[in-house]
Amino acid sequence: MLKSLHIRNYVLIDSLDIEFREGFSVMTGETGAGKSIIIGALNLLLGSRADSRQIMQGEEKCTVEGHFVITGYGLEEFFERNGLDCWPDDTILRREVSVSGKSRAFINDTPVNLSQLRGLGSRLIDIHSQHQSLAIGTESFQIDTVDTIGCNGSLRTAYGTCFENWSRLSAELESLKAMHDADTADRDYLSFQLEGLEGARLTDGELERLERESEILEHAEEIKQELFHASGILDADSEGAITSVRLAIQALNSVRRNYPEAGEYADRLDSCLIELKDIEESIRDSMERVHFDPQRQEQVNNRLDLIYSLLKKHRKDSVAQLIQLTGEIRSRLDRADSFDEELKALESRTARARAEMEKAAERLSGSRRKASEALIRDIEELLVPLGIPNIRFGVDITPSDGYDRTGHDNLRFMFSANKSQPLQELSAVASGGEIARVMLSVKSLIAGVRTLPTVIFDEIDTGVSGAVAEKMAVLMKQMSAGGRQVLAITHLPQIAAMGATHYKVYKTDDNEATHTRISILNGDDRIREIASMMSGARLTQAALDNAQALVEQWKTK
Repeated sequence: MLKSLHIRNYVLIDSLDIEFREGFSVMTGETGAGKSIIIGALNLLLGSRADSRQIMQGEEKCTVEGHFVITGYGLEEFFERNGLDCWPDDTILRREVSVSGKSRAFINDTPVNLSQLRGLGSRLIDIHSQHQSLAIGTESFQIDTVDTIGCNGSLRTAYGTCFENWSRLSAELESLKAMHDADTADRDYLSFQLEGLEGARLTDGELERLERESEILEHAEEIKQELFHASGILDADSEGAITSVRLAIQALNSVRRNYPEAGEYADRLDSCLIELKDIEESIRDSMERVHFDPQRQEQVNNRLDLIYSLLKKHRKDSVAQLIQLTGEIRSRLDRADSFDEELKALESRTARARAEMEKAAERLSGSRRKASEALIRDIEELLVPLGIPNIRFGVDITPSDGYDRTGHDNLRFMFSANKSQPLQELSAVASGGEIARVMLSVKSLIAGVRTLPTVIFDEIDTGVSGAVAEKMAVLMKQMSAGGRQVLAITHLPQIAAMGATHYKVYKTDDNEATHTRISILNGDDRIREIASMMSGARLTQAALDNAQALVEQWKTK
């Protein structure tokens, strides 16, 4: 259950600390006092969208922190699966939002993502706000309700696995058929392309080698002449560099006995002489290899023209890419030959997957029909004392046109509040007050099935009053049995009087800003608050007496 809520710099709340208790609690306050702000802070804590506008003006960030007792709710697996510390007696959820709009989330002081925060929050608190009453008219909510009442979690998971498998195989089959159709249509063209590429007998790195060779052949005479010139400079009989270096060595050796440094120079030049001789021999070898060959030049140019044309034709940048394309085309043609066998195997797997999915969907549909019978009976029993004596409720389940993630069912809640009125879709014929009472009944049944620690009703009493409001309060109080925490935000004195704990939200003003505050009401303060809900700002003794009687009435029950 929720032990405490701590809010800092959120909208009109600079600092607010609320201690929560077990059982049925109520929260009251004038319209605009800030009850919705507190609910907004709670929703932020549970993973709703963050917005920098939520930060109190002039502050750098806002923080919402909740402390929970989770002992006995079977949440240990969540913490283990997400690698989080489990503190059963004081589990802490925290959300921070900065002025940049960025938010951070923590569970037991460990940073988590929003998916993890929502995953835990959804198992700790169920907040029912006014706009959520409209959700009861959606098929997704109605299916989820029936599945919850029917304890269909395992059946729905099993069906979901079958559906995902069938969907994946169906997509693969469609893709394979598309490839088969495309490859079959393009078979002649692919064969023509492959013939041209394989006929070229391309090798990796060939283009670069041919381009170098072509450059040499084109300038063969010039290259040969300059190599000859360089060789002559190095090895001319009387003036060549090699001869000159040899003479320099001889000169240095002649004085090395008297001048040792000359010997070092001679040795160094001797090394240079060896390198010069090797270079000159290499130049002569190159000169012998370089010669103008018109026939070879034509061969090289023809080969280059072929490669350039293939690169342009296939829009590739290198021979390596052309070689890769050759392999891809060959694979497509080979695959086309085995397509029939591959298609047949995949069609068989897809058919088996569909059959398994249909069986799983049938089991889920059967469980939903059985759960619907119990739901109809229980809803009607709950709605009669809530002021709809002629209630008829129904769940219409028919096969849908196809299969989706929820199964193979079209499901609609049907409703009639009058003897003469036939059953029609709930969202089409129920008034706002009737929808609120149906939603409360549904929530009460769901709470009986799920081990949800805390349920918050945000003005679910809209559109009702008097004895009906009293019956709604009784139902919410019953939901709080067994340690469940139920909080009702209300404008009705009949509901406010029934709470074991009564919170009042109000505003205060100072020189700089307006602030939202909250306090627990007891004794005369609570009587006056309930009386003001009856008579308005001007309290009368009659209203005070009525409020006192109302509170005393529920103390004895």
